[in-house]
Amino acid sequence: MWSLVFLGVGIFAVLLVLAFLARYLRLYLQSYASSAGIGLFDLVAMSFKKVNPTVIVRSKIMAVQAGLGDSTGITRQSLEAHYLAGGRVPLVVQALIAANKAKMTELDYKLATAIDLAGRDVREAVQTTVYPKVIDCPGRLSGRDSLDSVAKDGIQLKVRARVTVRTNLNQLIGGATEETIIARVGEGIVSAIGSADRHSDVLENPDRISKTVLARRLDSNTAFEIVSIDIADIDVGGNIGARLQADQAEADTRVARAKAEGSRAMAAAREQEMVAAIEEKRAELVASEAEVPKAVAESLDAGRLGIIDYYKLRNLQADTDMRKSIATAGPATVAGSTVS
Repeated sequence: MWSLVFLGVGIFAVLLVLAFLARYLRLYLQSYASSAGIGLFDLVAMSFKKVNPTVIVRSKIMAVQAGLGDSTGITRQSLEAHYLAGGRVPLVVQALIAANKAKMTELDYKLATAIDLAGRDVREAVQTTVYPKVIDCPGRLSGRDSLDSVAKDGIQLKVRARVTVRTNLNQLIGGATEETIIARVGEGIVSAIGSADRHSDVLENPDRISKTVLARRLDSNTAFEIVSIDIADIDVGGNIGARLQADQAEADTRVARAKAEGSRAMAAAREQEMVAAIEEKRAELVASEAEVPKAVAESLDAGRLGIIDYYKLRNLQADTDMRKSIATAGPATVAGSTVS
């Protein structure tokens, strides 16, 4: 029975040793062979600290083989700290190796880990610094084919540009992205065309747009540095100035027509008011004339008016009516009545 117990313990010990050798010995031999400086007990301690020893060993070996030793800040402790902070250790090491090969002195281990923890792809940033990238303006996701602007002579120009940028590592953290570059370059192009006196000046010298935009330092506070702005295509659009003038003339005509119609309506209303006033006065005249016979009758009854005076008044009225009829009939009617 004791023999079985000892045999079981021996088998367990052998299995434990084999598992230990399978997990750590291979990594230790790789570290020792490449002079990475990571000991066997360091590998065991990584497991207790919840650090993947394979990632740390391979990253350290890459750095050492590329000539990046502890003097550059790439130590076992710093790699473990970055791993525990949630960083992508192999990506950072690869970016530092690429920067070292490209002789980029502005990127060190501290800056690389900060960029990685900020969520940026530090390896892609180094690649963009070495090999500048081209951004289309307007962007492909904007849904527009060109940037449209109008010169001072009213002619519309449609422009497509390509912006060559490289990553600014010192402003990558907190710097604006590609969308800001596209927006600023688009604004600069529209402003440059709008300030031109004639659209033919822009067609003759498209580089004046690039020079004007580059002089405005549109890459400030962004994660990129503008290398160049190239006008890929420029087309002539419509005569926006003439169209706007025609629209303004049509609007002025409508306003004048509305004012004339208002004046006509006011004149018609005034005419109707005068007609009503005339009818009112005429009614007052008729009422006054109706009072004349009553006054004459009262004068006859009171003796203030004699019968002779009455007939003289009637003769005067008849003579007045005859004169009115002659004046109303006109000369032709009067001549005809005279001949007859």
